[in-house]
Amino acid sequence: MKVILLGPAHPYRGGIAAFNERLARQYQLEGHEVEIVTFTLQYPKLLFPGKTQFSEEPAPKDLKITRMLNSINPLSWISTGRYIRRQCPDLLVTAYWLPFMAPALGTVGRVARRKGTRRVAVLHNLVPHERRLGDRQLSAYFVGSCDAFATLSRSVLEEIDLFDPKRTKPRVYSPHPLYDHYGDTLSRSEALGLLGLRESQRYLLFFGFIRDYKGLDLLLQAMADERMDQLGIKLIVAGEFYGSPKPYNDLIARLDLGPRVVMHTEFIPDHEVNRYFCAADLVVQPYKEATQSGVSQIAYHFEKPMVVTRVGGLPEIVPHEKAGFVVDPTPESIADAIVRYFSDDWPSRLTEGVRQEKCKYLWDNMTRALDFKC
Repeated sequence: MKVILLGPAHPYRGGIAAFNERLARQYQLEGHEVEIVTFTLQYPKLLFPGKTQFSEEPAPKDLKITRMLNSINPLSWISTGRYIRRQCPDLLVTAYWLPFMAPALGTVGRVARRKGTRRVAVLHNLVPHERRLGDRQLSAYFVGSCDAFATLSRSVLEEIDLFDPKRTKPRVYSPHPLYDHYGDTLSRSEALGLLGLRESQRYLLFFGFIRDYKGLDLLLQAMADERMDQLGIKLIVAGEFYGSPKPYNDLIARLDLGPRVVMHTEFIPDHEVNRYFCAADLVVQPYKEATQSGVSQIAYHFEKPMVVTRVGGLPEIVPHEKAGFVVDPTPESIADAIVRYFSDDWPSRLTEGVRQEKCKYLWDNMTRALDFKC
């Protein structure tokens, strides 16, 4: 089978680029011919100041990546669609996550349409976290360019009904597979040594881009609970700021958290991701809104229990009291769950639960889900 993946990939970085590249490798493992078609311009600086992030990693030699799509140039949309059409793929898989991309991706899908090509969307998000006027109309345009849909959370699966209420197009929920390409598992002591941290402390990990909806402010307020200090708990924040760091720095100062928060807010290269997860005792995702999160799948790979908030698809991925704790998105609930984790035998119980649950999140489940007979 010939497969083309349309969406972010190297030199762009972020969760969706990592998803596309890992999915491409899975298709290769299954014996298929694969190409990723990605952007020459993804986020215009005038509209997304500071948004575009380029990888410092070398280009992957095992993947065919073609850069040709400009998100704001309609001529590029048409030429990209024609290019894909000429390749005669059996399957076109388009990553969708933001209404801004709908005109480009929706036009490519329409132009690429041909008998024998199934146009399937992987919907990372459909209704965005930060909603703007016209988002629904833009997403409707993209939905109209697809033959079928796969979602990574049940909440997004339900949102398709907003655009296809008669369910004329097939759709399936397939949970986000493991991110298993971030290196080998390290011992806790080795990981802490690489980060220059003391083994006598207990460590929480907040990982990924720092955006308002991800709730780092809630976790910082939870860290102000006096029980955290009594238990010797420190917080590692590993990831870049999406916006201004000032509100978070001000909160750390106001709550006098400086000695108990380790800020690594620069880009984390792929080969260093393992040291953060292997150093952590517990991964915390204090999101205020969510559909799903690739951070959960990295935690599963490194067999780390999680505290997640009861929003979007997070409770689907992290069963309560089996792979972690599911709590309300409040500082008090987050703090209570963290304190609870470090009492009794929860670390061993939840780690075993994570080992059992991770078997659900294999990449061949995703390729099977995308095998629609349209």
